[in-house]
Amino acid sequence: MQKTIEIQNGVVRHPLYRFKTPINLEICQGEHIAIVGPNGSGKSMLVDVLTEKHPLLVQRVSYDFRPSKAKLVSDNIKYITFRDSYGTSDSNYYLQQRWNQYDIDDAPLVGDLLNDAFELAEQSVRRDSDLSAEDLSSMTSDRLRLRSHLYEIFHLETLLDKRIILLSSGELRKFQLTKTLLSNPRVLIMDNPFIGLDAQTRSQLQELLSMLTQESWLQVILVFSKTDDIPSFITHVIPVEDMTVLPKISREAYLQTHQAQPARVLSEEQAQRILSLPYDSDANDTCPAGSQQVIDFRGVTIRYGERCILKDLSFTVMNGEHWALSGENGSGKSTLLSIVCADNPQAYANSIVLFGRPRGSGETIWDIKKHIGYISPEMHRAYMKDIRSVEIVASGLRDSIGLYKRPSESELGICEFWMEMFGIGDKRDTTFFKLSSGEQRLVLLARAFVKDPTLLILDEPLHGLDLRNRRLVKDIIETFCQRRNKTMIMVTHYEDELPSIIDHRIRLKRE
Repeated sequence: MQKTIEIQNGVVRHPLYRFKTPINLEICQGEHIAIVGPNGSGKSMLVDVLTEKHPLLVQRVSYDFRPSKAKLVSDNIKYITFRDSYGTSDSNYYLQQRWNQYDIDDAPLVGDLLNDAFELAEQSVRRDSDLSAEDLSSMTSDRLRLRSHLYEIFHLETLLDKRIILLSSGELRKFQLTKTLLSNPRVLIMDNPFIGLDAQTRSQLQELLSMLTQESWLQVILVFSKTDDIPSFITHVIPVEDMTVLPKISREAYLQTHQAQPARVLSEEQAQRILSLPYDSDANDTCPAGSQQVIDFRGVTIRYGERCILKDLSFTVMNGEHWALSGENGSGKSTLLSIVCADNPQAYANSIVLFGRPRGSGETIWDIKKHIGYISPEMHRAYMKDIRSVEIVASGLRDSIGLYKRPSESELGICEFWMEMFGIGDKRDTTFFKLSSGEQRLVLLARAFVKDPTLLILDEPLHGLDLRNRRLVKDIIETFCQRRNKTMIMVTHYEDELPSIIDHRIRLKRE
C-alpha cells in the first residue's frame, strides 16, 4: 500500500520538548487516523512533527501526496488547531468582540474571506500543478460543490454578510473549517474538531468528513482528548502516552481496550478540604438559598447594527441556583455571559440587575467582577501571557490577565491549593506556553475558583480535557457548589458534561 507519511527513528530536535523514544510510524493511502492520549502526553508535539514545525534528527522521513504535484509539504498538509476555541490566537479579537472598541465597519465580511480562500486555492493549484486543463476544471467543479455543501450544512449563507468580529465561537469554528477545506488540502489535521459545536453541527461535520474520505483523495488525521468522540470513518488510532508514540492500531482494536470515564476522581479527603474552606467575612453567605437575586434580566435586547443577538430576554437567577445555559451556535450564549461579566457596554442600555445593583447605578466593572469566577474558550484563546502557572492562577484574585501585584504568602497558598485540586500542582512554575492545551485549561479553571467566587460562569469548561480530567472537573464543580450560596451558570453542547447539581435550565434560540 502506498505510504503517505513515513517516519523512521525520528528524534525531535528541540532543547525542551522530546519524546522518550524515537518516532516510528507510517500512514498509508486510504487510512484515516485518530491521534489520542491524555492531556500533556505529547499529541500536539507529534502533530508539530508531522507538519514540520519541529525538525527531526532522523534516519528517514518521507511524504508522498499523489496525485497532487505541489512541491511543499505545507501545500498538502493543512492543520487546524482551535486552541480550544477557534483559529489563531489574537487577544485584540477578544476585546473587539466584547467591547466593539474598533469600528465594526472596518472588519472584513465572512463572505469576502471565504471567497479569498477559494480563489487563493484556485491560483495555487493552477500555478503548482501539471494537471491537464480538463483535470483542473474537474477539480474546480468539485471544490464548488464542496463549497455549496459546506455553506448548506453550516448555515453559512446567513453569515456571509456578517463582520468576522461578530461571530460566536461556534460560528468561527465553522468559518475556519470551511476556509481550510476550501484550500484543497491533501492531508487535513484537526485538533479536537468537535468541541464548541452544537449537536447537529457535530453530526453534520462527521457526515461531511466521512463523505470526503470516501469520495476524494483527502486523508484526515484527528487529534482527540475526548476519546469517546472518535467517528466511524477513522480506520486507525495512534496512541500517545507519557511522551511516547505507540504503534498504530486499528480503530476496532483500540475501542476494545479503551477505558471509559471513571465514576469519580476527586477523593473524599480532597472534597472535604474544599467544603471546609473558610468563607469571606465580607460576603453575605448566611442568607437562605433562593432569597436574593444574583442576576435579573428584564426584557434585555442586544443588537449589532441590524443583527439582533438577544431579543426581549427576561430571566432571574437566585443565590444558590445552578443553571445550564444551552442553545445552538450563534444563539447568543456568549453575549449573555459577557453582560453578566460586565464585559459588554450594551448592558447600560438595558434593565439589568447584578448582585442586587442595577447596572449604571455607580458600580464599577470591578465591583461586579469581584463576585465572579469565569472561564471561556474566548478567554483561553486570548490568554497570551507566558508567565508561571501559579501567577496565572493568582491573577484571578484581582481579575487581571497578567499579574501586576505580587500575591501574599497566604494568597499563594490558596493558589497552590486549587492547582493541587485540579491535578496540576507539579506545574506550579511551568510557564503557560510550555503547557499542553488541556493543562492550560486546568490552570485557567484554577484561576476561576481561586477567589472562592459567589458566581461561577463556566463557558465550555471541559474543552480539550481527557476523560479523567473531565470527571475530575465535574467532581470539583459538584463539590464546590455544595458550599453555601454558590451560584453557577454553565454552558456546554454535551449533555453528559453537566454536573449533577444542575437545578435550572435556559435555552436560547437563534433569531
